[in-house]
Amino acid sequence: MKEIFVFGSNLAGIHGAGAAKVAYKKHGARWGMGVGHYGCSYAIPTKDQSIKSISLEDIEAFVAAFILYAAAHPEWDFTVTRIGCGLAGYKDEEIAPMFVNATGNVMFDEAWKPILGDDYIYWGTF
Repeated sequence: MKEIFVFGSNLAGIHGAGAAKVAYKKHGARWGMGVGHYGCSYAIPTKDQSIKSISLEDIEAFVAAFILYAAAHPEWDFTVTRIGCGLAGYKDEEIAPMFVNATGNVMFDEAWKPILGDDYIYWGTF
């Protein structure tokens, strides 16, 4: 089964730090591409073209699109990092609930277990 690394990005596709840098160096994220599936990675924007944090509402729309994409690809496993909770400056409690409709092929950082509960699969921590 193919594993897809899901990370927080910026709309400029500058993958210079944090999980975005890991996605670029190890999982096939493409420089200049800040949204969607490339290689074995999936970019969910949490920052804009100017590398400023976008609104929670905008992040939620990108998360909803990701959830639909993951549902359409049950043959892949998606490992979601704590998107938006590092450089974008949001709290886990603000971001994690956006993923409550995720399908069974989506796994989350253990840090989100107290928020999302036991109904999901968790992987280590990034």
